[in-house]
Amino acid sequence: MVRRGIGLKLPVVLLCLMVAVSLVAFGCGESGEKEVYNIGAVLSLSGPAAPLGQPEQRSLMLLEEQINADGGIDGHQVSFIIEDDESEPAKANTAVTKLINQDEVAAIIGGSTTGSTLAMAEVTEKSKIPQVCCAGGTKVTQPVKEYVYRTPPSDAMAIEKLLGYVENELKIKKIAVLHDANAYGTGGADELQSKCGDYGIEIIARESYGSTDTSMVGQLTKIQGTDAEAVVVWGTNPGPASIAKNMKELNMAIPMMASHGIANKKFIELAGEAANGVTFPGGRLLIPESIPEGSEWRKAVDDFSKLYKNEYDLDIDTFAAHGWDAGLIITDAMKEAGTDSEKLNQAIEKTKGLVGIDGIYTYSSTDHDGLSVDDMIIIIVENGEWTFHGAEAEPVN
Repeated sequence: MVRRGIGLKLPVVLLCLMVAVSLVAFGCGESGEKEVYNIGAVLSLSGPAAPLGQPEQRSLMLLEEQINADGGIDGHQVSFIIEDDESEPAKANTAVTKLINQDEVAAIIGGSTTGSTLAMAEVTEKSKIPQVCCAGGTKVTQPVKEYVYRTPPSDAMAIEKLLGYVENELKIKKIAVLHDANAYGTGGADELQSKCGDYGIEIIARESYGSTDTSMVGQLTKIQGTDAEAVVVWGTNPGPASIAKNMKELNMAIPMMASHGIANKKFIELAGEAANGVTFPGGRLLIPESIPEGSEWRKAVDDFSKLYKNEYDLDIDTFAAHGWDAGLIITDAMKEAGTDSEKLNQAIEKTKGLVGIDGIYTYSSTDHDGLSVDDMIIIIVENGEWTFHGAEAEPVN
């Protein structure tokens, strides 16, 4: 019986070895290919925030193509697995859970909006998976979350830039705030309310609107009945474009200022002539002449602009930059850490002087924003184009 048992076990052992060898060959390929580095992304590819998510997706596809054409990361090809949250935070939460548990990604990019990002952070923090988002809401990184980082300038930075302009250039003392009722709009309005006093500015009216609302005439009519000298709109398209048109219809003579959430040409396309005169704080990449010629940052912006234009026949915008930089930050950290999520998070947090499109990133244990207010300028729409505000015409040093 023993001998027979041994006789039966030998072929089984050999068979197991043959299967194992076959599996290794299948997994690595005949040429010894290495495993693919999978990175998950949850973006708003449809719904109200699609003007944000679509350029972010295009940039990630472009970055994946470029990295892999250059041989990958230490021979590992990169794959961005992208999910659409349809501009809904609850769906973003579901999508990121699927990417982590089913696709077993090493890191997460997104969301496109503050609401989606916060919903995703509940999952990434619990799962200890690094998340690099494309959203500007202050609450995303303040207080600092251990595994969450951002690529765009924060609301706090944008508000600092905008209020400095209102105080020093416009000499305005009374403003009205009209904001999206979502997490991004409400967070920005709260930040404005807490900071205006530091600049001697009073908010004398605060109104909100829904992300899918198409007319804000009611809110603007209330504002018309106040002493407001300007309207500050905090939200992303299409809402701000509708407000610009509504203000024109109501013959409102006071200026409209907006958040960096309008920083793509979709705003101008949707608002038409009403876009002219609108002022907002935006990234220097929108006007490359504001970045020192010959600098690494200027070269990165110029190269990315050409690459994006050649591939999509479109100009770059803020959101295209957010997507590219998020992918860049993660893949750069992977050169050191591979796909071990804990090591990857540590490598991201140690990022220092990484030249992106939005700016030059430096993170630390106390700063997961990476950029500074100096990476922004005041932009005015004139004749359907972005232009410098005069005081911002000098490149940053």
